Amino acid sequence: MKELLDYMVKELVDNPDEIEITEEEEGDKTVIFKLHVSESDLGKVIGKKGRTANALRVIMRAASAKRGKSSIVKIVD
Repeated sequence: MKELLDYMVKELVDNPDEIEITEEEEGDKTVIFKLHVSESDLGKVIGKKGRTANALRVIMRAASAKRGKSSIVKIVD
């Protein structure tokens, strides 16, 4: 799961070396991914009106549902 998020974000940003993803388990079935990117790439990850961020979250939810879990993606600046 973490690898999927990492791959998608690396394709969006200009500074892929500055991506940092932390993973936290919350209960048995929920995983929280905290995404840190460089300040200059923050707008690219969020997108217009949050559409890119929403698309990332939808893909991660679908992939985690396939594994019987739920996921939350938080973009931290």
